[in-house]
Amino acid sequence: MNFVDYYKILGINKSASAKDVKDAYRKLARKYHPDLNPNNEDAKTNFQRINEANEVLSDPEKRKKYDQYGKDWQHADEFEKQQQQSQSSGSRNGGDFSGGQSAGDFSDFFESMFGGSRSGRGRQVKYRGEDYTTEIHLELIDAYKTHKQTLTVNGNNIRITIPAGVENGQIIKIAGHGGSGANGGPNGDLYITFSVANYPDIKRLGNNLYLTVDLDVYTAVLGGEITIDTLDGKVKLKVKPETQNGTKVKLKGKGFPAYKNEGQFGDLQVTYSIKIPTNLTEKQKKLFEELRNSD
Repeated sequence: MNFVDYYKILGINKSASAKDVKDAYRKLARKYHPDLNPNNEDAKTNFQRINEANEVLSDPEKRKKYDQYGKDWQHADEFEKQQQQSQSSGSRNGGDFSGGQSAGDFSDFFESMFGGSRSGRGRQVKYRGEDYTTEIHLELIDAYKTHKQTLTVNGNNIRITIPAGVENGQIIKIAGHGGSGANGGPNGDLYITFSVANYPDIKRLGNNLYLTVDLDVYTAVLGGEITIDTLDGKVKLKVKPETQNGTKVKLKGKGFPAYKNEGQFGDLQVTYSIKIPTNLTEKQKKLFEELRNSD
């Protein structure tokens, strides 16, 4: 397997902080997202590489193994276990044992290991299966409530539960649903990247929702009551007299559910956009003129 430089893919250096990794991933994910690059295979490939790099570098344990073992990082546990067994064996035999293979030899170790057996011992070594990645596209309303979906991965159907509040670009691991391990080793894992699209009139930012609502000039001037559609159904709002264009109203707890925090919701911010009437009759125009001249 050729070495893949995850730092280079994200455009960062090895000293990058966790925040640097997150910021770089989000910037590139937006640039190469399939929804923004339809029918662009290069963008799709880049998006997959970016997700793979983020999945490794955003996890402290995986990043540590990647930094130490390079292209063989996924098999670091097997290498370290074998090294410990060798040390233990050397200690029991009373020999002068310095750790078996040095850190510089582990590439050769893996080559012999995945050839089927340890040379000189004829014993096959267990190793972990390949990790799989896939992507699920959701509408905003789909991510609002917990629901189940069935995925087909490598010919197998997998029934998964998608928690409410999943975010755009979020990656979830399904343990044991990757490739099969060899020689009795454990299966790899399945990593699912979620793509959640906003609606044209309602936007999500974190757990808060932002909705723009048209308001007729008469209700804006005189006040009244309107009904708006939200992801949780219809809500009635009282409009104060003399409401100005661009007025914002915050509805506490009417936003998006917090991921894996049942009962917690963000807020919904409603912005009023006052619509000026058109195609007025002569009588209506006259009434507006009388109103203007009344000052």
